[in-house]
Amino acid sequence: MCLAVIAIDAHPRYAVVIAANRDEFHARAARPAHWWHDAEGSPMLAGRDLEQGGTWLGVTRSGRWGFVTNVREPGRRDPRAPSRGALVPTLLRDRRVPIEAVATAVANAHGYNGFNLVGGEGPRAAFGSNRGTPAVQLRGGIHGVSNAQLDTPWPKLVRAKAGLAAWAARASDDLDPLWTVLGDRTLARDDELPDTGLVRERERMLSSPFIIGDDYGTRCSTLLALARDGEARFIERSFDAGGATTGEVAFRFDLQPTTSLSAAQVP
Repeated sequence: MCLAVIAIDAHPRYAVVIAANRDEFHARAARPAHWWHDAEGSPMLAGRDLEQGGTWLGVTRSGRWGFVTNVREPGRRDPRAPSRGALVPTLLRDRRVPIEAVATAVANAHGYNGFNLVGGEGPRAAFGSNRGTPAVQLRGGIHGVSNAQLDTPWPKLVRAKAGLAAWAARASDDLDPLWTVLGDRTLARDDELPDTGLVRERERMLSSPFIIGDDYGTRCSTLLALARDGEARFIERSFDAGGATTGEVAFRFDLQPTTSLSAAQVP
């Protein structure tokens, strides 16, 4: 997952809404979102990376959710590092309150390449990273993360956050306008591009919310909405290298909340 914007307690119907794009190499095999169990037997609704077996974004029937993004740091990547796709299932299994679960996941992620991890249970959410803030609780409002720290004002993230904020302000229950937010292919001007160590042409290609590239680009877009009445909606669209839609899966289910525990209460 390389771009995600989150509305927390910012909409009259939805306690939390996540709109996210997964950017990845087109040659890397993956399965669209479905219900599956990880090695620990924990059920989750998520896409699945078929190379390493993990995921980039998922949710449980209790309303625990999480996603991970990579930190862009050319020259620092260790090809022997464990897959960051294992972080989300670990987070979803954790029964503790989000801030404690995220903090522990980050603290235990020795040897991983750079990542940002966001997890929550309904509107209670936290952000953590092994390349910056270990863990911080997210306040109500609009937040976003790409391949830098939380709310870093890269043009793509600024555009996506503004689109989500405008949608939330209209107070409509219709999620469809968020596809336009995620599908934005507007490239940043050269004077707006971040300097992450990539060549300028590559920085430019990666500067739009929705990325088109021969070898790498936006593989899928996901909307996750948890309503205050206990209904959950999860919709995922898949794309080919040219940005054309190749499939869609959609799920609705009633949340089955459980009680989060503090560290002292975990058996």
